[in-house]
Amino acid sequence: MAPRKLKIACAGLGRMGKRHALHFLNRTPRAELVAASTPDDEEIQWAKQHLEPYGVRLYKDYDEMLKQEGLQAVVIASVTTVHAEQAIKAIEANLHVLCEKPLSTSVEISQSVVDAAQKKPNLKVMCGFSRRFDDSYRDAFNKMDSGLIGRPSIFRSQTCDMLDPSGFFVAYAEFSGGIFVDCSIHDIDLALWFFGQDSRVKSVVSSGITAVQPELRKHKDMDNAVGIVEFYGGQLAYLFCSRMMAAGQDDATEIIGTSGKLTVNAQPQINLVNIYEPTGIRREIPPNYYGRFEQAFVNEANEFTAACLDDLKLPMKLTGAVQAVKIGCALQESLNSGKKIYFDEVGRRTEKASL
Repeated sequence: MAPRKLKIACAGLGRMGKRHALHFLNRTPRAELVAASTPDDEEIQWAKQHLEPYGVRLYKDYDEMLKQEGLQAVVIASVTTVHAEQAIKAIEANLHVLCEKPLSTSVEISQSVVDAAQKKPNLKVMCGFSRRFDDSYRDAFNKMDSGLIGRPSIFRSQTCDMLDPSGFFVAYAEFSGGIFVDCSIHDIDLALWFFGQDSRVKSVVSSGITAVQPELRKHKDMDNAVGIVEFYGGQLAYLFCSRMMAAGQDDATEIIGTSGKLTVNAQPQINLVNIYEPTGIRREIPPNYYGRFEQAFVNEANEFTAACLDDLKLPMKLTGAVQAVKIGCALQESLNSGKKIYFDEVGRRTEKASL
């Protein structure tokens, strides 16, 4: 008897959707990509060449795809503005869901996905924070969790994209939620992971500039920003995000404990090749986030599939995705208002810090 495979569909075939579709098609042995949907004609043409020849049925209508007989799960990689709506529809159709981050740029809408999932506890519903599936971050977490660096107290992390002069990020800023919700959301999730998923935020404050893409201001966004998140319990997260790196993707993290520290990707490199030139020795670095985290996305696909087929516990709480959006939105608000934002110990906004 042939082993069971998870019959999964992919919603959205843009930059990340194509990658998810190919991961489930070619690099997830226990999954079978059976369908894909996109309203975009160019993406449909791509899918006719790369997916349809392998038995993947194509749809321009997401709702119609959900009706495909035998479908068990959906990976959602559409534009951010429809993540929550599509996730809820899939949940209501009794399908497992892997949704690209964020669930929404709105805290309330993100929570609506959690509410829908809680009504169907038999389903696996996960927000795809890919760095949790990265081997280096997992190693760092396990070392920290073993007590190697004492109590983690300071978390410093950055997501820095290579400069894209095409104007893509300017257009994307219209619906991305801003640089903290789009870029730093990964670092925020990491902070919640390393400090503890139930960590409570005390305050956030941020500042930023538009150094190379002033057009971002019309969307109340910046191309460089720094944020500080203070937690009850005496822990601090320092976040830096940028979209003007010259060399390539520069994502790094530092976890500082009471008796040591850990760093991840402090000196980014694409491989172990050194280039010796008259001016010195150098290494190349990944040109984009996928170059750095490709294997993490593949791990994510395989572990989500195993959780669905074997009824395993997911590696993260869905409520954590809402907490990450809440922090990201507060940082984005502070970025534009110039004001520090405070929360009480149950997570409600307050005018000043609790003693």
